[in-house]
Amino acid sequence: MVGLGNPGPGYVETPHNVGFKVAEELSRRWDLPKPKKKFAGELSEGRTRPGGPRVAVLKPQTYMNEAGRSAGPARGSFKLELDHVLVLHDEIDLPFGDIRARLGGGLAGHNGLKSLKRELGSAEFHRVRIGVGRPDSTDPDIVAAYVLGRWRQSSAEVADLISRAADEAERVIG
Repeated sequence: MVGLGNPGPGYVETPHNVGFKVAEELSRRWDLPKPKKKFAGELSEGRTRPGGPRVAVLKPQTYMNEAGRSAGPARGSFKLELDHVLVLHDEIDLPFGDIRARLGGGLAGHNGLKSLKRELGSAEFHRVRIGVGRPDSTDPDIVAAYVLGRWRQSSAEVADLISRAADEAERVIG
């Protein structure tokens, strides 16, 4: 499982880091050990429950547009088929609060997904697309400021979004 985000305190409470937040929520739910620095990221491994499936939760500590440099080597080390990779990411093309899972598909200009496709060799990985909404503009600078700015929703709304996205990730992995 790969949660997408950007490292550093300036990005913690931004829509672009919702993938990190969902990865952290899943690690908490599953009582995984404290992450270790590995594969240019923070990696925690364990089981979803006693006797449950083994999981590895990776938060690349590269910037979003280089996430594949972390996820590619991790996938290789674990010898995972591509359809066993689940990516948690923000999606501006979904309204805030919408959550959709899918296997493969387009990249919709998402630089994190582009990097993953480049390093994994294909875009045929599972995704949990977490709707963060979009500004009323297609100007790249305005869109970047939107996803890298603070949440416009209340902390309760954001916490609910993270919880529901974690629920969906658990459903996907079975």
